[in-house]
Amino acid sequence: QVQLVESGGGLVQAGGSLRLSCVDSGRTFNNYVMGWFRQAPGKEREFVGHIMWSGGTTTYADSVKGRFTISRDNGKSTTYLQMNSLKPEDTAVYYCAVRPVWRSTYDYWGQGTQVTVSS
Repeated sequence: QVQLVESGGGLVQAGGSLRLSCVDSGRTFNNYVMGWFRQAPGKEREFVGHIMWSGGTTTYADSVKGRFTISRDNGKSTTYLQMNSLKPEDTAVYYCAVRPVWRSTYDYWGQGTQVTVSS
């Protein structure tokens, strides 16, 4: 069974940085997409970005482009979300998720980690 565990959330001042980690285990498919999503209070969950299994291709939402970077360490089965120049509107619960590359929906999700950016 696929399991995803996020860590690294916390409280940071505006302009600061945080790095989230997502460790995956139990994955049986080799060609996959690792995604990051977030959900702010009272809002729907939104896409932040994703990285292909090879680690060479990333895609980002316009709201985080140029500030957030996704990377992957396959040896550690860990995906990272480096968040720089954080803004109060980045406050949310952040989730990682994984899907086989041939599927359009994410089947497996982590439990989420809270990120709070103070002004």
